[in-house]
Amino acid sequence: MPRRKQARRTTVKDICAILRLRYDQGLSVREVSERLKISKTSVSTYLFRAREAGVSTWPLPTGYEDDGALKRLMFRRMGRPPRDLSQPDWALIARELKRKGVTLTLLWQEYRAGHPEGYGYTWFCEGFAAFERRASATFRNRHAAGAVMQTDYAGQTITVADPETGVITEAQIFVAVLGASSLTFAMASFGQRLPEWIAGHCRALSFFGGVPKSIVCDNLKAGVVKPLWFEPTLNPTFAAMAEHYDITILPARVGKPRDKGKVEVAVQIVERWILARLRNRCFFSLDDLNAAIAALLEELNNRPMRHVGKSRREMFEAIERTALSPLPPAPFEYAEWKTAKVHPDYHVEVDKTFYSLPHRLIGRCVEVRLTHRVVEIFHDHQRVASHLRRSQRSGHVTVPEHMPKAHQRYANVTPDGLIGQAARIGPNTAIMAERMMRERPHPEQGYRSAMGIIALARRYEPARLEAACERALAINAITFSSVNAILKSGLARARPAAEPAKPAPPHGNIRGGTYYQ
Repeated sequence: MPRRKQARRTTVKDICAILRLRYDQGLSVREVSERLKISKTSVSTYLFRAREAGVSTWPLPTGYEDDGALKRLMFRRMGRPPRDLSQPDWALIARELKRKGVTLTLLWQEYRAGHPEGYGYTWFCEGFAAFERRASATFRNRHAAGAVMQTDYAGQTITVADPETGVITEAQIFVAVLGASSLTFAMASFGQRLPEWIAGHCRALSFFGGVPKSIVCDNLKAGVVKPLWFEPTLNPTFAAMAEHYDITILPARVGKPRDKGKVEVAVQIVERWILARLRNRCFFSLDDLNAAIAALLEELNNRPMRHVGKSRREMFEAIERTALSPLPPAPFEYAEWKTAKVHPDYHVEVDKTFYSLPHRLIGRCVEVRLTHRVVEIFHDHQRVASHLRRSQRSGHVTVPEHMPKAHQRYANVTPDGLIGQAARIGPNTAIMAERMMRERPHPEQGYRSAMGIIALARRYEPARLEAACERALAINAITFSSVNAILKSGLARARPAAEPAKPAPPHGNIRGGTYYQ
């Protein structure tokens, strides 16, 4: 297709030629147009302006021979000129316009009330626009290669329907762009929370295949706690991601979209070239939506840019790929950080589960790092405990080394363990411990009694304790108090090995050291 020729710009000499051919030679508008190669509309317009200026003869009247004078006369402002040329206080108008409910029309009406012969509304608006351009100059930032990646979320969403439940969810679109080459990345997620925010940045860096020096991002509450310009406070997880990739985070100012103008334009392009093409498609999973976005994104990055003549991908390969730092060997592992206070039982509660740490930190505040596999606890920037994360939200995860010495003796207490300890004293002691736990409604209720029987071995000889347990079993006194009373009364004596044991009476009680039937 032949390229359309650009129209020639009309000069003052052309206007003089139009007047000469029309008024001296008497040619028509069509004939003048064909002779000078100027459109008939332009010829008619110049002839009309000449008549309005009082020039309808050839040669030109005296005083109009100068090209500048003729131009000023023909292209002067039409309409009634203002009689009151006093300039409004544009600074005051700019301040008043920031107040709620105040419009430029209202301010012009107030201006005309004080200056009835002043300027009209159109000139008033043009003058105020010119003042704003002078007062707020625009800084054009020329991004160096590999210097910055800008990120933001698009305002437009795409619906994703669950095929089983029919629930419709609005998918959010994360957009990232490199400053020098304008190489663009986009992905969909089901929200703008911290996990989706971190995942978007990590996938964008993987897509670009390198790490720029800084990230200029939107001041999203999930990632930026306090969007201060000089000292912004980042979410600990977002800060950990920046440390992992060795990158600087620079949040944009609140209400200042020009701080991230590159991604603002990229969001508009993604909405027009990708999301608009997907508006009539129905998606049943997030993976299907991201696959469709990736296909159109490849087309967008390979499409030549109008004012550059090269595609975004070609610009990236030419100037920006080598300027990016290499990616870390391992991708960033998402982890959340929480602050917790150590309970009196030297545990902290994390996600409805209790994890232990050294008992010396009771009452202290610690930092907890949560991944999908591990729970790490830090105090004064030093890791003091690490546990495998439980999938169930209940119970305690305790390391015996975290307990005080007095508690460690009671750690991992089980019926079999207690019976084993009692068996080392003697068989009757083992039977006594077993019956103490078996005859309670719950074995745990007999733990203390059995542990008390075992503790008596530190005060009495094992043979004497064994004899006391034998006598208590004979009279069916299955309590710690009965065994302790037998030992204190001196009724328990170790028998010689050759002397056979006397059988215990079938019924009876102990009173004053004598059997009564």
